[in-house]
Amino acid sequence: MPSSLSSSSPAPDPAPAAGSGPGTSPPALRPPRGSRLRAELFGSPGNSALTLALLAALGSAAFGLLHWGLVQARWAVVRANSTLFAVGRYPQEQQWRLWLLTALLAAAAGLAWGLLRSHPRRDRGGDLWPQNDWIAVGLLAAIALAVPWWLRLDPLIQGRWWGITALLLLVRWAAGHWGRRLPARVLALLPLLWPLLYLVGMLLINGGLGLLPVPPGDWGGLLLTLIAASFAILLCFPLGVLLALGRRSDLPLLRWGSVLYIEFIRGAPLITLLFLGQNMIGFLLPGGLAPDRVWRAAWVLTFFAAAYLAEAVRAGLVAIPPGQLEAARSLGLTIPQALRTVVLPQALRVALPTMVGQFISLLQDTTMLSLVGLMELMGTARTVMANPAFLGRNAEVYLTLAVLFWCCCAALGLGSRALERRLDPNPAS
Repeated sequence: MPSSLSSSSPAPDPAPAAGSGPGTSPPALRPPRGSRLRAELFGSPGNSALTLALLAALGSAAFGLLHWGLVQARWAVVRANSTLFAVGRYPQEQQWRLWLLTALLAAAAGLAWGLLRSHPRRDRGGDLWPQNDWIAVGLLAAIALAVPWWLRLDPLIQGRWWGITALLLLVRWAAGHWGRRLPARVLALLPLLWPLLYLVGMLLINGGLGLLPVPPGDWGGLLLTLIAASFAILLCFPLGVLLALGRRSDLPLLRWGSVLYIEFIRGAPLITLLFLGQNMIGFLLPGGLAPDRVWRAAWVLTFFAAAYLAEAVRAGLVAIPPGQLEAARSLGLTIPQALRTVVLPQALRVALPTMVGQFISLLQDTTMLSLVGLMELMGTARTVMANPAFLGRNAEVYLTLAVLFWCCCAALGLGSRALERRLDPNPAS
């Protein structure tokens, strides 16, 4: 009997497939991109009419812009003053330093780019040349070929631009293929390359150690804009973090001192602070200790941005649960160790988009330096437009400035999004 019973018992059900158990639904099949786009744009008569109207308006605006840029615009004002827009009145016989610095920056960028691809996150693909990289290579090649031709640069300068682009791509290729062979100690020291390169760049630009000094009064154009913005960005970050920690401190003097500083700076317009910095520092400090006008403006930008950055970091600190600090303290960490290793990394990751937005605003705020007599991009543009030979060519000059600022801001935005993806603890979400 037992054998007959066992033989007549039903066979066990097969094991359920992964993701098909109770409470789960099979993964939905996504329709092709073309059909989804067609459904979104032309899903109803109203959507179709709105889509066609918007496409017509955008096409008309694009056609008008292209017609103006190719037929009506007179780009001689940009071609004739390309060096002035780039470096201001920097001595021509010393401009080899700037070319050397550009080559070093290109090599460092290619190295960082290649090492990031050779050491991907474990939950990401390990493709050394994803599609986005090929698009970036195409854009770099197009810029290297088109810009020197459009500006009608002499063959020597064209060769330098092509050589710098080739250097960036060559270092990118070498770092991507052989980066995994580098020891872990070497990879840990590579982030120090950027501050070292910044110091080398300032030495090359300003002069020293046998190089002929070039006073900051001769700097101008895009060079001065990038120097002032990078100086302020590098120094306002640690200052803003300290102010945010001071505002949340239990020490009354430190807390209220940070609050007064932040609220005073945020309540004063930047242009007022710039004029105060240009005039008051000269009275408060002896003549030999007063910095140059360029560095006065750079320090004002630093202190101004630090107050806004402190609020962004404070918002990140508030977003972290108090249990994180308590758990770190229960493990025996001191408060500075817990802040440095547990709380601040999480808070800065939360505040990263806001901080980068502040950096982009800081880069755009450098245009106010022209109001205090400095020849950055906007000041250079005003000088060029005041030339009787280029009267009426304002649109071409302003459009060139807009493209330059957009390229710099887009680079900051792309770097921010790449850093957010790399620091995301939940990449699948």
